[in-house]
Amino acid sequence: MKIGLYFGTFNPIHVGHLVIANYMADFTELDEVWLIVTPQNPLKKKKTLLKDFHRLLLVREAIDDNSKLKVSDVEFNLPKPSYTIKTLNCLIEKYPKHDFSIIMGEDNLRSFHKWYNYEFIINHHSIYVYPRVLTKQEEEEMNELDLKSKESFKKHKNVFYCENVPVMKVSASFIRKAIKEGKDVRYLLTEPVYKYVQEMRFYK
Repeated sequence: MKIGLYFGTFNPIHVGHLVIANYMADFTELDEVWLIVTPQNPLKKKKTLLKDFHRLLLVREAIDDNSKLKVSDVEFNLPKPSYTIKTLNCLIEKYPKHDFSIIMGEDNLRSFHKWYNYEFIINHHSIYVYPRVLTKQEEEEMNELDLKSKESFKKHKNVFYCENVPVMKVSASFIRKAIKEGKDVRYLLTEPVYKYVQEMRFYK
């Protein structure tokens, strides 16, 4: 079975995440997409980051009715910080019959050369890339090396650029800020996630 791994803090998981995950599960060769909830880095604690089990539960609530999407807490029990190669090794050992791929945004592809053991990852695993519109600040911070790196990786035989993914320009930080300001975000979250966030008074 071909499994796509979609990593994120999902703080909170929103419709933008779900559109990408569902596209990868339905429009590529992947059989399932596993959403890997990234645990809180003990060295980089953020007040706005919900506890691990809350974010895991929110993802589970969001994808409960989709058989092609799964949620995983595999990184919760791995050493911090979490390295993708170590997560892959753990999953391969646990599920030797599965073929694991990575799902990432185009912004991550340009910094992929900075990842731990990136050469091994790209030579042994498929990478499915979705387009991502950069913010003005991100464009200004992007250097020539990052740009060359991205273009080089896009030509690799194991990289599949999915240009038709209907990417939404919505972020978890925007949602958190909107909730804090008392704005209505019900259409940016699935109904179960919205209800849970409201009931628990998250991000207020």
